[in-house]
Amino acid sequence: MTDTELAKDLFDSGAVQFGTFTLTSGQTSDVYIDVKRAATDPARLRRIAERLARHMGDAERLAGMELGAVPLVVALALEVGRPYAIVRKSTRTHGTGRRIEGDIPVGSRVLIVEDVTTTGGSVVETVGLLRDAGARVDRVVCVVDRQQGAADKLTAVGVRLEPLTTLAELRGAHT
Repeated sequence: MTDTELAKDLFDSGAVQFGTFTLTSGQTSDVYIDVKRAATDPARLRRIAERLARHMGDAERLAGMELGAVPLVVALALEVGRPYAIVRKSTRTHGTGRRIEGDIPVGSRVLIVEDVTTTGGSVVETVGLLRDAGARVDRVVCVVDRQQGAADKLTAVGVRLEPLTTLAELRGAHT
């Protein structure tokens, strides 16, 4: 899939919306990116997974934070045949209370999958949780990087961000 095809899938699904929006980070933006709109369509999800698969490298496991990354990490796991884990946003007060669902053997190289990165706060937290569980994490692949600090925040903890596309590229593709 080319960048043009990815942009078309995101625009055609309504994943990229223009207006006035408050982001998770608390910032206000004139663009909202909801990759779930594209990921809930099987054909689009498959094309995104194929693109994500190009970033597997030497990863033995995959991980994604609930909610937006879950369909992406599942689709990628099916595409490449690797196990995955889901990272919860908060600790459960019932059941096992785990924040990581899925097996992450100590020393395994884990690729984190994200839908959208902005400031990087939640993905840096995910890196920390996985490292605390014994994983080796040095890369994050995301569908869209909003280019508002996530790459720098991840670099500061020894992790490289690999976006499929950026907000600037999407703005440039908008017609």
